[in-house]
Amino acid sequence: MSLNDIELTTLDGRATSLAEYTDGAVLIVNVASKCGLTPQYAALEQLARDYGDRGLTVLGVPCNQFMGQEPGTAEEIQTFCSTTYGVTFPLLAKTDVNGPDRHPLYAELTQTADADGEAGDVQWNFEKFLLAPGGTVVNRFRPRTVPDAPEVVAAVESVLPH
Repeated sequence: MSLNDIELTTLDGRATSLAEYTDGAVLIVNVASKCGLTPQYAALEQLARDYGDRGLTVLGVPCNQFMGQEPGTAEEIQTFCSTTYGVTFPLLAKTDVNGPDRHPLYAELTQTADADGEAGDVQWNFEKFLLAPGGTVVNRFRPRTVPDAPEVVAAVESVLPH
């Protein structure tokens, strides 16, 4: 199964899939509103603004699996993201990224190794997976690697379609 075929649901309940974004690059990030890394939302939004017209979509995936740091309802998450960080990039429904109820998207993504060659479970909130146009995972960045780190920006620029 291709990543593009996996069924997803947006935060507002609409059915979608990565096929919607297959012509561009996608940065998938599991996000949380009450985490020490939550300020990364600002840099993610800046990436989305800086590279959106060149084919990048940042896709946020709220997850409550790390110390309950995303307890809100879909409406609360949307309100927090838009009012606190001005988030305009798409958000998916709250999703499990690890464990027995891991979403099929993350079952595929977590097979990708990071820069140290380690695959497996998502470590914490704000882990990032970069997909090239067509849906191939090309990079995995651990949570403490900020979205505007030189290695993230270089990786994004290297897969932009235009």
